[in-house]
Amino acid sequence: MGICNVTPDSFACDGRYFEADAAVGHAEAMLTSGADLVDVGGESTRPGAGRIDLAEELRRVVPVVERLARVGAVVSVDTMRSEVALAAAEAGACLINDVSGGLADGAMLKVMADIAKPCVLSHWRGPSKQMDQLDHYSDPARQVAEELAERLAAAEAAGIALTRVVLDPGLGFAKVGSTNWRVLAGIEHLVALGQPLLLGGSRKRFLGSVLGVAEPAAAKGQWERFDAATAALSTLAAQAGLWCVRVHHVAPNLDAVKVGYAWRTGSME
Repeated sequence: MGICNVTPDSFACDGRYFEADAAVGHAEAMLTSGADLVDVGGESTRPGAGRIDLAEELRRVVPVVERLARVGAVVSVDTMRSEVALAAAEAGACLINDVSGGLADGAMLKVMADIAKPCVLSHWRGPSKQMDQLDHYSDPARQVAEELAERLAAAEAAGIALTRVVLDPGLGFAKVGSTNWRVLAGIEHLVALGQPLLLGGSRKRFLGSVLGVAEPAAAKGQWERFDAATAALSTLAAQAGLWCVRVHHVAPNLDAVKVGYAWRTGSME
């Protein structure tokens, strides 16, 4: 899954794809590099980010989704708003990716059920302005799995077929530094939920904790180090049998996934 941030303030993309033409061109380049789908989002969820209004998110996202769908791209929409999910689905999005797991908008699960498309529900404890203060765990992997199981039950109760649900541990969301590594070290708890898993660790702060780069702002111009670490994460994700990785730089991560898959299966097919 290639990341297409149609935002002026995404720390990992420097706002380079804020305009629709730039975003579409970037998405097409990722597809050419081997992405199976592109994830279009119009609202930054970086640590400390505030919300944008609904009209602005729609303005950023819907035209890009529509243009990509028109040329046959498989598009997901990264949104916490049910209105954006519905508009993007009508514009051609094939998957709804809600990093709040349906918690930020009480109507989201019902809309997901009505749309009847695949969806991603992530582990989330609160908005970006507060999430670092919500990192309180005694057993992170087990607790994340338990809280995702609650979201899965809520989705089913809302009428969403579980065959359409992908789960995401929400790396970086209410998880600071080593908490993310503890979740990954206990990935078997998430696998045991029996749903496809999406892993979104690309260029995130916790990678900097092992690279010696403390803050994302300090990484400007050093993304090659974060991309190398992300590729290592993708190899391990594929080896663990996860469904998909969400990344900024597609080509090296595609290679990494191929290596991890070959390791896991003993096959080069």
